Amino acid sequence: MTPPLVIIDSANVVGSVPDGWWRDRAGATERLRDSLASLATDGLPGGPGPPLEVVLVVEGAARKVTGTDQVRVVAARGSGDDAIVDLVRAEGADRPTVVITADRELRNRVGALGATVLGPRTVRS
Repeated sequence: MTPPLVIIDSANVVGSVPDGWWRDRAGATERLRDSLASLATDGLPGGPGPPLEVVLVVEGAARKVTGTDQVRVVAARGSGDDAIVDLVRAEGADRPTVVITADRELRNRVGALGATVLGPRTVRS
């Protein structure tokens, strides 16, 4: 059985906390990636339980961030939002899919494809 898919909009989630992330976008994204590692085995608060496939979509200055055993990183070639929509289409059709973002337009786009949408506070406090 394929595990549920959780896709995180890194730019939106990193930008949701005014902690100086703009001084080091890649570093802030790496910290987010590392904080997401436990989702794969512990499940998502307010979402599906474990095991989960966790995907972090990065763009811009954070494109150099690499994945780990627990978190796959996808570097968007263009728009991060478009990359997330493409992932939902390609990999989320036959399994529960959750997208973490606060972006209204993206929420509408992935919701129309059947994904559940949760806000950044789901993965950041």
